[in-house]
Amino acid sequence: MDNLKEIAGKFLPVEEIEEINSICSGLINNTYFVKTKAGSPDYILQRKNKNVFPNVPAMMDNILKVTEHIKGKVTLSGGDPEREAMTVVKSKEDEPYYKDESGEYWTMSLYIPDTISYESAATNELARKGGEGIGKFQRQLEDFAQPLYPTIEGFHDLKFRFKQWDKVLKSGNRERIDECQKEIEWIEQRRGKMEDFWHLVEEGKIPKRVTHNDTKLSNILFDKQGKVLCVIDLDTVMSNTILADFGDAIRTFANTGKEDDENLDNVELDIEKYNSYKEGYLTEAGEMLNETEKEYLSFGPQYITYEQVMRFLMDYLQNDIYYKIDYPEHNLVRTRAQMKLVESMENYFSK
Repeated sequence: MDNLKEIAGKFLPVEEIEEINSICSGLINNTYFVKTKAGSPDYILQRKNKNVFPNVPAMMDNILKVTEHIKGKVTLSGGDPEREAMTVVKSKEDEPYYKDESGEYWTMSLYIPDTISYESAATNELARKGGEGIGKFQRQLEDFAQPLYPTIEGFHDLKFRFKQWDKVLKSGNRERIDECQKEIEWIEQRRGKMEDFWHLVEEGKIPKRVTHNDTKLSNILFDKQGKVLCVIDLDTVMSNTILADFGDAIRTFANTGKEDDENLDNVELDIEKYNSYKEGYLTEAGEMLNETEKEYLSFGPQYITYEQVMRFLMDYLQNDIYYKIDYPEHNLVRTRAQMKLVESMENYFSK
């Protein structure tokens, strides 16, 4: 605890700190709640995972650019920028991070009090509000024109993923490759359709915009009246097609089963949640989309879930080097569950 106070003291006066407690959420970073003495705001302290994010300074530069842009929009609309946008706290050395003696990177942000977050969309109304949250985030950044550093190489880039895929089929575990011929064929059958879609992105017909890239519901903060306040956890904010954000939200919001469901009968696209999310999303972001983006909106969930099929199966074929597993076939089970979800999506949408 003394070490954490020393770290937090690189951002704010140590004498203001009352206590620091671990927050048990998130799979990548270590997160702590910094409670200060009466009259001072509280903070969120994080140790960033430098294995996942190899260039933390560039990542934090992305976050600063994006949050400052959003704050400007909120201020112009008469809102409260400290509640309706994430606030990065700079260190005493005027950097958006602190690098300790062991080479670990630490960051701090302002804690937003009196807020609510949800782990899953239990109701259609909550799914609609989730759509509003992501749509609002993207609309606020519609005119953002600064370059963003690619925090994770090839993230949601199908051309990059197919290069990985082809390498894995040549160098992966031969026994597992032989075992998974059905799954491999499933991916190859859809490859042409996915490559055609990605050509539209490369040609600019589907533009690249600012995307969050981790659009689960728990990354949206609401006030106690249920109004969307802001989107948090901006570590993966980059440039990509907004269909990636829309698709990944649907993949998590509107799956009737679990991501690793062993019973494939449980896995289905919840079309009511899909429609609710889409309605909320278009309420906020609809006017900024071009005609091709609108045409391919329902393809976004298929593209993102297909990519996740590839990622789970590639990891299985490489002896599980990326995702944590609970049993030897875990990545294969995940692969098949996501395949079933894609098939359900295909049944609903012709494109």
